[in-house]
Amino acid sequence: MPKIVNHDERRLELVDATWRIIARQGLESATMREIATEAGFANGALKPYFPTKDTLLEFAFSHVFNRTNQRIAQVTAGKAGLDALRAFCLEVLPLDEERVNEARIVVPFWQRAINDRQKAAIHQQSMDEWLAAIRRFLAEARDNGDVSAAVDNSILAGQLLNMLLGAQIEAALAPEGRLDFGHAEQLEGYLALLQRS
Repeated sequence: MPKIVNHDERRLELVDATWRIIARQGLESATMREIATEAGFANGALKPYFPTKDTLLEFAFSHVFNRTNQRIAQVTAGKAGLDALRAFCLEVLPLDEERVNEARIVVPFWQRAINDRQKAAIHQQSMDEWLAAIRRFLAEARDNGDVSAAVDNSILAGQLLNMLLGAQIEAALAPEGRLDFGHAEQLEGYLALLQRS
């Protein structure tokens, strides 16, 4: 009797193996052969799921983005305004090893997206979702009287998103094990500025 394979589970195993290799050794070391070995599969087992390294990288980026969004949904449930905005940002910021490793997946994806329209479109859609959430939280905070900054919410949202993405770049390029970037304190400083007239 043939073995029943859960294809969704296998895809995630391959993505997790890719993630581990990129986090340890960088994108160029994540060859299809290395990924298969890391996941405990034969080299040919990847082809039905990810015919190229690029398709695997796209899936890995989407997986990281979805995992982050799941965490965001959990921590922002029942919150609004600045509380929700703070919780959102703390899930995106690379404050622990898991989120630093996520940044190490995202940054190589961005590099490829510079010259690849499909990857650029995936990135843009993801950032549009985050900007919409940030704007919503800012509008709630402004309605509650918690944001008094005269700057438009769209500009504030763009500033905050750029801060979050910059933090990911800083963490991805830092020596392994370094987590003392001060990102949480920088976030608090930014949120305090929003509350000043």
